[in-house]
Amino acid sequence: MSVISIEGMEFFAYHGCFKEEQVIGTKFRCDLFLEVDTTKAEQTDILNDTVNYQEVYRVLKSEMDTKSKLLEHVGRRIIERIKESFPQVQHTRLIIRKLNPPLGGKMDFVGIELEG
Repeated sequence: MSVISIEGMEFFAYHGCFKEEQVIGTKFRCDLFLEVDTTKAEQTDILNDTVNYQEVYRVLKSEMDTKSKLLEHVGRRIIERIKESFPQVQHTRLIIRKLNPPLGGKMDFVGIELEG
């Protein structure tokens, strides 16, 4: 079993409970970890024998482009789409961080980590 990671993905999106967040938007950073049996790809060197990172990124980007109030909601959508699109993925761990959140003070980010 292997863990494929795609880390430091950055998006500009419109997730948040405040009306301004849904209009103005902000930056998000995502890290994704996929548990996959890569034994066949290790032997064949064929992309179809593993998970195509570019296709995974496209799924994640598509869900990040869809507005949500809660990071929990967008995160669960991402995990469900990945599991649906890539049945060879046995376990997923996703971290989403909202950079510079409007909470009335200085902080780098707020975030959530989900597994599925």
